[in-house]
Amino acid sequence: MLTKEKVLKDTTQEQDEGFAFGKQNYRLMAIGFAIIVLGFILMTGGASEDPNVFNEEIFSFRRITLAPLIVLAGFIFEIWAIMKKPNNN
Repeated sequence: MLTKEKVLKDTTQEQDEGFAFGKQNYRLMAIGFAIIVLGFILMTGGASEDPNVFNEEIFSFRRITLAPLIVLAGFIFEIWAIMKKPNNN
């Protein structure tokens, strides 16, 4: 015989199995994606107008050090956002 509590418990379990991530996880993943895109944007530039002239600007601190560190931080943030346990509110 089905009781009211058992039916409520079964419907609650079905609702919890809907999505793998919570709303907060998706927001954090979007932030991580934006950080990665920012890192790739910082890597751009440094091209020379004349293909026969070498431009030393491609070896700037921003392109060689800062941008890859920001991309790496974005990927680490993405992993954390995926592994974070969603809140059960």
